Amino acid sequence: MTALRPEPDAGQNGPYAQGAYGADGPFEAAVEQLADPLNDPLPGQHASPWFRVENAPAAGPAPSAARQGPERPQETPGEWYEPEGCQRGRYGNQGLEPAPQLVSPPATVLVSDPVSGSAASEPRVQAAPSPVDDTVALRTADTRRLSQPGAPGLSSGPDPVAPVPDVPTAAPPTGGRAERRRAAKGRGKRRAEPRRTTEADTAEPAVPMSRLEARRAARAAKDSPAVVASRVIGEVFITFGVLMLLFVTYQLWWTNVRADRIAGRETHKIQDDWANGERTPGAFEAGQGFAIMHIPKLDVVAPIAEGINKEKVLDRGMIGHYADGKLKTAMPSAKQGNFAVAGHRNTHGEPFRYINKLKPGDPIVVETQDAYYTYEMAGILPQTSPSNVSVISAVPAGSGFTGPGRYITLTTCTPEFTSTYRMIVWGKMVDERPRSEGKPDALMG
Repeated sequence: MTALRPEPDAGQNGPYAQGAYGADGPFEAAVEQLADPLNDPLPGQHASPWFRVENAPAAGPAPSAARQGPERPQETPGEWYEPEGCQRGRYGNQGLEPAPQLVSPPATVLVSDPVSGSAASEPRVQAAPSPVDDTVALRTADTRRLSQPGAPGLSSGPDPVAPVPDVPTAAPPTGGRAERRRAAKGRGKRRAEPRRTTEADTAEPAVPMSRLEARRAARAAKDSPAVVASRVIGEVFITFGVLMLLFVTYQLWWTNVRADRIAGRETHKIQDDWANGERTPGAFEAGQGFAIMHIPKLDVVAPIAEGINKEKVLDRGMIGHYADGKLKTAMPSAKQGNFAVAGHRNTHGEPFRYINKLKPGDPIVVETQDAYYTYEMAGILPQTSPSNVSVISAVPAGSGFTGPGRYITLTTCTPEFTSTYRMIVWGKMVDERPRSEGKPDALMG
């Protein structure tokens, strides 16, 4: 800290009396050169921008400590201050070219010796100017640190200049003080990525609609009665189609599965009753099974039940015997007559599905509790009316038989999957074999 100046009325006999240190000129020059943290600039700069090196007071004899150190090359004094540089640091670049910074030679400070009263010159080392900080307020802390004893840059050893390591520094930001502060705050932070532009950002903002326009838009969004009706009709047709598909599946597949199971159980029951002697020849109840029909060419084995009831006989996969009223026909054991039966051609077990493929001479065997009755196919009537009952008479009309005999008649619906007409197949008995003699040759193959 600089020493205080003597007051004008300090007296002539005091320590600050005129003449104690010689003339006033050298004393004032020495006081002005002392370091003052409030007035002096940072090392390497000057308090007044108009300071010139050539205006510095003449240096006296250098102290012994300075003379013992290595001699430093003298630099040519020159101009270190430029008005453009000051204007650029205070107000930004403003289009000015950066001016080269010159390093001024070390300044000389006059130090008075309190013992001898003589003034001696001592070189003072100035630090390099900071490339970034150019305000006195930002350099106050550094100035105080450098002014303390033992701080680098103010060493009093043989080499007054301490080597400064080369530390890479970032390029000083250009612009004014505010820009430099923003750059200092942003150091060490992750740079934000630019936001991608989407179609929603570039799309024009939606214009709000009026109440009338909103009502019109709502009415336009509603479906017309024709559209609603078409949807209802479409849903009805889809539902009807699904139901039809299920019905067809039931008729063509499930009814056959169910009828085959029932017919199979009934066949085994009849055979078991015969083996146990529980059945006796004679009249049978409606729906009661009493015989088994074999058609080797068509691989058909189906039970024969009394009556042609659809639910109790035909739909259960069995073959029905015409035994009611005017449609009553003879039994196989009768010495004369026509044994007429009926069966489904499609669905419900369809035992007569392929009787149209029978040829004259193909065997048809009826198995009962007492004997085997073998018939040979004699003729076929592809189509006739359902009301034509003459085809099952004792001497069937159209069969080619000319007199009474032991005949068999097979009836079924035609065309397939309909019941519009009837198909008729006739046969004539050619063999009767008791069960005790074994199976006929037609079943031995």
